[in-house]
Amino acid sequence: MSDPQKLTIGKAINLGLRRAMEEDPKVLIMGEDVGKLGGVFRITDGLQKDFGEQRVLDTPLAESGIIGTAVGLAVRGFRPVCEIQFEGFIFPGFDQISSQVAKLHYRTQGKVKMPIVIRVPFGGGIGAVEHHSESPESLFAHIPGLKVVSVSNAVDAYWGIQQAIKSDDPILFFEPKKLYHSGAMKSEVDVEATPDQLFKSRVVREGTTATVVAYGPSVKVALDAASAAEDEGKSLEVIDLRTLSPLDLEPVFESVRKTGRLIALSEAPSESSLTSEIAARVQQECFYSLEAPVLRVTGFDTPYPPAKLEEHYLPDLDRVLHTVDRSLAW
Repeated sequence: MSDPQKLTIGKAINLGLRRAMEEDPKVLIMGEDVGKLGGVFRITDGLQKDFGEQRVLDTPLAESGIIGTAVGLAVRGFRPVCEIQFEGFIFPGFDQISSQVAKLHYRTQGKVKMPIVIRVPFGGGIGAVEHHSESPESLFAHIPGLKVVSVSNAVDAYWGIQQAIKSDDPILFFEPKKLYHSGAMKSEVDVEATPDQLFKSRVVREGTTATVVAYGPSVKVALDAASAAEDEGKSLEVIDLRTLSPLDLEPVFESVRKTGRLIALSEAPSESSLTSEIAARVQQECFYSLEAPVLRVTGFDTPYPPAKLEEHYLPDLDRVLHTVDRSLAW
């Protein structure tokens, strides 16, 4: 037996991809600069060297072509893993994703499967230019036929990418780019463990004062806020959604029935978002348990700002704590 390894999220995804490719020769990786360069974030580093150019393919700068090619490969029995270099570049491929990837299984009455994984580095916090810090996950969670996953730690990154690749359903795999190489989010990964189910939420910190639900890069913010709130005598329960479609909200309902309060946290704009859906569902299911309205801490309903302003745009510890205080004062 091997000892658990302490990994960053980026390294965990790399090792997860490597293991999936070792176990199944039908797994292919394709995208812009994923081969010789190893991706702009070096997530696919070393894979082309070890598996060859026939299985790790550098593609043209054409997201629609990448996704369209993956559809053809999936029809022929392959399991393509596409990388979208930055989330803001995904929209040329939106038609392929929404019209073909999401619907072919349904359209063919189950005869054609779409075991495609689309990896999407997303979110802000890296000081990038326009189109490099978006949070478009709500758009894809709204499309029937797609599953949407967002990891927040190395354990879920390692196992989640493998589970996604093994799935016969198409999955968008949103990865928090600002946490790829963060030492603060390193986790011990036991490569011989039995992983949690991919489509299940998880309580990552127990508490009694209020519930904070988050996903992807916002989970770290929620955990930091919970640690700070503890110094003030407040006990925040933090839930990591892990999967955004389908949403597993039962742990959230159970938590809210205990705490009576919910703060939904996300970097994405607030209007018509996942936090909107969470608020609606919780108020529908837990109305008589709520001591205050569901409150949200999100990005703003504006285009993502220039890098020097992003610290004012992104939800942070202070905004979460302020919202907890608003909830408690209700």
